[in-house]
Amino acid sequence: MLPLIELKEVSKQIDDFRLGPISLAVEPGTITAFVGNNGSGKSTLLKLIMNLANLDGGEIRVNGKRVDGKDESWKKDITFQPQRSVGWDAYTGTDLKKLIAPLYTKWDEALFERMIALFNVPLGKRFDKLSPGMQQKLSLSLSLPRSTDILMLDEPTASLDIPSQKLVMDLLVDWMEKENRVIILTTHQPETLRKLADYLLLLQNGQVIGRYEKDLLFTGFRRYWLKEMPTLPVPGELSRSGKQLISENPDATERYFMERESDIIDDKALELEEVISLLLK
Repeated sequence: MLPLIELKEVSKQIDDFRLGPISLAVEPGTITAFVGNNGSGKSTLLKLIMNLANLDGGEIRVNGKRVDGKDESWKKDITFQPQRSVGWDAYTGTDLKKLIAPLYTKWDEALFERMIALFNVPLGKRFDKLSPGMQQKLSLSLSLPRSTDILMLDEPTASLDIPSQKLVMDLLVDWMEKENRVIILTTHQPETLRKLADYLLLLQNGQVIGRYEKDLLFTGFRRYWLKEMPTLPVPGELSRSGKQLISENPDATERYFMERESDIIDDKALELEEVISLLLK
């Protein structure tokens, strides 16, 4: 399948911060999470894809069309929910729905009504009078029903309580099952990554550390508790502390121990957040 979003050598300079160059292809039917420390460039990358910031180098295509070209028809294929919705403060939820729904030919009214009911959103209240969590619920309720091919969410579970976070994740899973769609999201929530992401794009100081298939990260890193720690480095060794050793190549590590008849007291796969922290160091 052709990628719905394609980045080629994308770069952006903002004061003393440089993003990229970044190349990425996002195929239909996948959820990609941009992951990194604060200030790593995640939100900037989303804005570049939406052509809300000018590229310094490279190109970005959505459904084959350059986002910085004269043809802006690609915009009908994408929904972007930023961390903060600008210009909504004076409007009620009812007002916003009347403004947004007619712009999208595949608007899903049943999904909108379902989400409003699930989140108990007061549609008659001005946006700026809602709590941050309720603002997020209304924003999501105005994003998913647009039914575009591509959905980009900047910290979609921020400000939400735990039950609401679970509801959002369930809704996003359901949203992805209907067609060959794409979700790109940023998040600091490990549970969101575990449940939703197919791929993780790790960013640090504007640079890509790597693009990883999430499920492979669970099998690619392992912690061992040893009776005696070898003096020399072990194949696959990433770090060691006391009698604990972390490997990024468990097959090579276990083969080494087996050949030398080393005693492994116990071993365990790393949690996803541990793996991410190690990769970002």
